[in-house]
Amino acid sequence: MRSTPDSTDESEKGTATRVLRANVSDTVLSGLATLGRSLRLGAEATGAGTSDMARMRFHWREAMRQAWFLITVTAIPGVLMAIPFGVIVSAQVGNIVRQIGADSLIGAAGGLGVIKQGAPLATGLLLGGAGAAAIAADLGARTIREEVDAMRVMGIDPVRRLVAPRMVAMVAVAPLINILILVTGVTAGYVMAVMALGVTPGSYWESFGAFTTPFDVWVSLIKSMIFGLLVVVIACQRGLEAKGGPRGVADGVNAAVILSVVSIAVANTAITQVITMFFPTRMA
Repeated sequence: MRSTPDSTDESEKGTATRVLRANVSDTVLSGLATLGRSLRLGAEATGAGTSDMARMRFHWREAMRQAWFLITVTAIPGVLMAIPFGVIVSAQVGNIVRQIGADSLIGAAGGLGVIKQGAPLATGLLLGGAGAAAIAADLGARTIREEVDAMRVMGIDPVRRLVAPRMVAMVAVAPLINILILVTGVTAGYVMAVMALGVTPGSYWESFGAFTTPFDVWVSLIKSMIFGLLVVVIACQRGLEAKGGPRGVADGVNAAVILSVVSIAVANTAITQVITMFFPTRMA
C-alpha cells in the first residue's frame, strides 16, 4: 500500500521529535557529566594541595609563577575596565538620585554598586577571559603532546603538580585584582560625581562612609575568590580533557571561557540571593 501524505507527515514529525529528544537528553547528560568531572577535579586538587602544604611539599614556585602571570595579564585591563564602570555607575545613579533631590547619597549608591557587584564581577570576567584561556591552552597543549600521560607513567600526579598550584595562584590573585578594581572604580566615580555632577567631596565621602561597611568589602573579596575558584577548575578540566590536536586545544579554550562566564553569572545571582535572605539590611 502507498503511504498517504498525512501518514508521511506524521512519520516525519515523529522522527523529528525523537531526534530532538535524543539531542536534549544527550546535552543534559553531557552537561551533568562535565559538572561531575569538574567537581571531582576541584575536590582532588583541594585535597592534594592541602596535603602537600601540610607536608611542606607544595610547589610554591609554580604557584608564584602562575600568580605573577595572572597579575600581568589582568592588572592593566582591570584598571581600564574599572574606570568606565565607575564613571557609568556614578553618572546613572547620580542622574536618578538628583531627580529626587538626594544628591548627598550619590557616594553611597555609586560606591556600593562598585563594591558589591562591579568589582567582583569584573574580576571574575577578567580571570575567566585571560586566565581561563591561558590555563586551558597551557594544559591542553601539554595533554595533546602527551606530557600529562608521561607524568602519570613516571608516577607524578598531574592534579597535584599542575592543577593545585594554579588553583592556589588563582584564589590568591582574585582578591588582589578585586581590590585594584574596587579602588579604581570608586575613585573614578568620585571624580565623575565631583567634576560633572557638582557633588561636594565631603558629601560624597560622608555618604560613602555612612553606608559602606567592612562587611560589604569582605563579601566582595569572598565573591571574587569563589569566582576565581570556578574559573580555574573549569579551565583545568577543559585543558586536561583536550583531544584532537590543535583544534581540540582551541575548542577547550573556547569552552573554558564560555563556561567560566556563565558559571560566574549563575554563582553571582545565587550568592546575592543568599546574602539578601540572611542579611537584608546589608543589601538594602
